[in-house]
Amino acid sequence: MEAVSATMKAINFPATSTVPRATVSITVASPWSQTKLNMLPFYAPNPNTRFSSICLPRCSTKPNTDTNNETDQNPTFEPNPSLTTEKQSSAVSDEVIPSSSMSPSSLSRGLVLDLGPVGSWDCKDIGSPVVKRFLSDEEERWYMWYHGVSTDTQGSDSIGLAVSSNGVHWERGKGAVKSSADVGLVMSCGNDWWAFDTQSIKPGEIVIMSSAKVRASSAVYWLYYTGYSNKKVDISADSLGFNVQNPENQSSQTGEVLRSLPGLAISQDGRHWARIEGEHYSGALFDVGSEGDWDSLFISSPQVVFHGNGDLRMYYHSFDVGNGAFCIGMARSRDGMKWIKLGKIMGSGPKGCFDELGAMNPYVVKNKKDGNYVMAYEGVGADGRRSIGLAVSAEGLKDWRRVEDEAVLKLATMEDGWDSKGIGSPCLVEMDGDVDEWRLYYRGIGNSGRCGIGMAVSDGSDITRFRRWKGFQV
Repeated sequence: MEAVSATMKAINFPATSTVPRATVSITVASPWSQTKLNMLPFYAPNPNTRFSSICLPRCSTKPNTDTNNETDQNPTFEPNPSLTTEKQSSAVSDEVIPSSSMSPSSLSRGLVLDLGPVGSWDCKDIGSPVVKRFLSDEEERWYMWYHGVSTDTQGSDSIGLAVSSNGVHWERGKGAVKSSADVGLVMSCGNDWWAFDTQSIKPGEIVIMSSAKVRASSAVYWLYYTGYSNKKVDISADSLGFNVQNPENQSSQTGEVLRSLPGLAISQDGRHWARIEGEHYSGALFDVGSEGDWDSLFISSPQVVFHGNGDLRMYYHSFDVGNGAFCIGMARSRDGMKWIKLGKIMGSGPKGCFDELGAMNPYVVKNKKDGNYVMAYEGVGADGRRSIGLAVSAEGLKDWRRVEDEAVLKLATMEDGWDSKGIGSPCLVEMDGDVDEWRLYYRGIGNSGRCGIGMAVSDGSDITRFRRWKGFQV
């Protein structure tokens, strides 16, 4: 292999919640013969470590369009032997608060995280949960990254972190994090006028990987997220029969569609993040499709799955104007930064089904028992109501099969239930150890538009049947 010459720039991670952008150039004299990726298991991270510096190459502005991305010229991913299992210290912020007290009544069944208290960063709206379970010999720790909206004059989305010892009772923070053992707001919208994420941000997925591109003492959190700009997309709602809204929360006007694109940020502690500029001029990882393509309006909810060495897969959704339905597509990458689109993999369901108007907000997990891929997604019914469905695939590519004609989790039956008007943004967690079940975290909306984050559990290993969490069985 010939020598590779590179020009790199060190980037120091911030000690506060300020999120800088990182741009680094690299000149490659000859291609690598092989690109290797390695996924690291989830362990409790060391809260006392800091990044010293990172080296990240900027991808070519003209990527190779080979579907398999075989000619990608990128440094390799390597496992980090210094990653060890450490006991996570408890949150120390003076503003740490438990998840809102929940009534034991059936109206709040399944609710595990309510809106934050008045004046907090997440007191107006919450959603898009990304939940990870960290195991060690001594304990288990749960992390939930989610988006929140405050009631201040700007009202823009932020991303925050809550922690738990059981995935049910959560500790959250009222304001921004101050240390690597803190909880609360961890990432705000971008400040650069030209950036893709100045209006709103929502987490899509957290992947923990070690890479030769990132010089650090341990593995790195990779946050894939949706960024929204103030650029509005023109679409005729009259021709569709219903309003397409992006982002879908209370901070946006009814029927307003903002241009959104996928972004990447990295961190060593899951709290202090540095944005990584992608190939797009706005800093996003890639652009929407050309006029007439199914994803020409926006790219939303990027969720990344590690398939194997040299194979990362991103699932995302958009709105296909030609077919009048939300659809899910995918892209592949060998380094997690440079992506090649593979096209649409799932569209609308049969007439009369819960997802007649399409599928969105996908969350894909590889089943540890049988090796198949499981996708939880938000189905849109003909009346615009949302529920959660499941699909399975042997390869995780274009061979997806819906598990049921009905949703696996429907709206609450009680009219005044906290999630009686809409549920979506699913996040699947397959439990390890003696517990043979799946957990499904989701966003729910009630009568007055008030929202929260809920949890349902499967009937053992049967992923076709979920019930809202009612309490621990003794």
